[in-house]
Amino acid sequence: MARRPRRGVVALLGGLVLSLTAPSLQATAATPARAPAAEGTGMVMVLDSSGSMAGKDGSGSTRIAAARKAVGTVVDALPDGYPTGLRVYGADKPRGCDDTRLAQPVAALDRAGLKRAVARVEPKGDTPIGLSLRKAAADLPRPPGGSIGKRTILLVSDGEDTCRTPPPCKVAAQLASSGVDLHIDAIGFQVAGKARAQLECIAKAGNGQYYDAPDARSLTRQLQRAGQLSADGYRFKGKQLHGTATRSGAPTMAPGQYLDSIGPNEERYYATDLDAASTANFSATVVPQPGAAVDDLDALHTRIAYGTDGVCQSTTEMFGQQEGATPLTSGVSRVPAQSGTGVCDKAGRYRLVVERKAAKGSDAARWPMELTFHVEHPLTKGVTPAQSEPEYGAGGKDAKLPTTAPKDVTGGTGFNDARTLHQGVWRDKVLPAQTLWYKVPVGWGQQLRYDVEFANEPTVRGYGAPTSFGGTQVYTPFRAPVGSGTTEFSPQVPYSGRPASLSMGTVPVAWTNRYEGHPDVIPVHHKGDFYLAVTLGAQASRIAENPQIGVVPRIAVPGKEKSGPQAGAAVVVADTSRGDSGSSADETPGGGGGWSTGRLVAVAAGGVGVLLLAGLAVAYGRARRRPRADGGNSDPMRGGSW
Repeated sequence: MARRPRRGVVALLGGLVLSLTAPSLQATAATPARAPAAEGTGMVMVLDSSGSMAGKDGSGSTRIAAARKAVGTVVDALPDGYPTGLRVYGADKPRGCDDTRLAQPVAALDRAGLKRAVARVEPKGDTPIGLSLRKAAADLPRPPGGSIGKRTILLVSDGEDTCRTPPPCKVAAQLASSGVDLHIDAIGFQVAGKARAQLECIAKAGNGQYYDAPDARSLTRQLQRAGQLSADGYRFKGKQLHGTATRSGAPTMAPGQYLDSIGPNEERYYATDLDAASTANFSATVVPQPGAAVDDLDALHTRIAYGTDGVCQSTTEMFGQQEGATPLTSGVSRVPAQSGTGVCDKAGRYRLVVERKAAKGSDAARWPMELTFHVEHPLTKGVTPAQSEPEYGAGGKDAKLPTTAPKDVTGGTGFNDARTLHQGVWRDKVLPAQTLWYKVPVGWGQQLRYDVEFANEPTVRGYGAPTSFGGTQVYTPFRAPVGSGTTEFSPQVPYSGRPASLSMGTVPVAWTNRYEGHPDVIPVHHKGDFYLAVTLGAQASRIAENPQIGVVPRIAVPGKEKSGPQAGAAVVVADTSRGDSGSSADETPGGGGGWSTGRLVAVAAGGVGVLLLAGLAVAYGRARRRPRADGGNSDPMRGGSW
């Protein structure tokens, strides 16, 4: 069968004119409204307080004074209650490789306590980075069994380790290998040469990011970015389910949501029993540390297997860039053929297989993975579904979008706390290497169409010519991505601090889309919350002067919502009482895959039956995705073949 490579090629947008400037995107100066951090989540800042931090910072102050100010700024920006602590080294005696202590325990955010703790620090001694990292890992809480948290060690140093043992890079690698939830970020404050190389090594070995801070202002900016990325990490949800390396002994999964992890170039197998008529929708989402090393062809491959060697369907999602990792989702469905005679139309044992493809030099850490499994039963006997909708039509690239004044909103950290939006214009802020998540209710017969606009931002002093990217992806209610590989939209745009814009959308929702041939049409077969993700590339941290960059999602939902998937379904009268305001992150809209609860128009549309066109020829300009009729083993993605 045809695989689905997603390269997310950067598209150059000629003649882009945006009336989008940084001042117009200033969000309210409030602490971000996030869901509470998962149990076992937290951050400990490890601050260099060695003798060199008493030196001048080039702005008339000292390095330790700049560090105190930066720590104060970051704790003010962290969400209320986020578990945060402070460890210092070199602060208690002129010499000594055991000079490291916990100045403020990791606990619910105590802004005043952290500021008092850092204010008391006076630089004195040596630089025992390796020992301090080891102690810092023990300072952090551990997540309870069966859950995935996010534990961050945030190192700030103006030099290299002066104690040599234990070697800091080796310690970082050991700590990072102890669990998928721990990573180490490093900020180099006015460092160069061996000191910078060592800090970069620590960050890479610790599955984290290195941030360069050549002056006091950039130290504050980079510390704030690193701290907020930690606090705004993906909120996982699900039951633990440990997949096997082969089909033998694969755990059985019922419909629901699960958590596992996956290593580079590893496969994970899961088993389930399906009937002969229902559609089964699977998704796998991997969540690397933001900005972790990836290649543009690094991929997440999902397939549904049947029997010994049969493959019902297969999908591959690629990062499509080399700046740094972001969440990556692959969705795959088993859709019984209308004839009911296909190899995968039988009742029996099927297997979901998830494979992570990684190039040499890419992040070697295990990545946490979230799995979903939904079953759609056939329509009630005698119900004729409406005709399929394989074209973008009114929701194409030239669609009219709202032009109202933007309203402030805070995006979620992932699928589970995505912020509900409705038709309108919204305003948010995004960090380099961050992905913001939203969801929009879309009914039968409707489609999602939106633009994402990235702000005009002041650039850092000494800014050369690096280019980052802005990106977006749209997902169905069952988390299948449907925004790449279309001839209508592009998922990425170059970003260099100047205004940039992306357009994205879906075809209209129709039950019979599942029988179409294009991979961006097939999954759009059920109403519910459609998710949209907005990403800023990691390299933007070298471009923008402000810690965050303004972003405007401009959302439309074209089409009249129908009361159901059947032909001739009544039109739902829109509820305009709530206006365009977005709901809270945990609100469940009237979508969610059920029937609409809205008031119906008394007279339904004409009773038009579904017209099934055999051999419909649609020029999609890319490989189609369709169920395999044979049980062969010809998937070219297998065995490392690209």
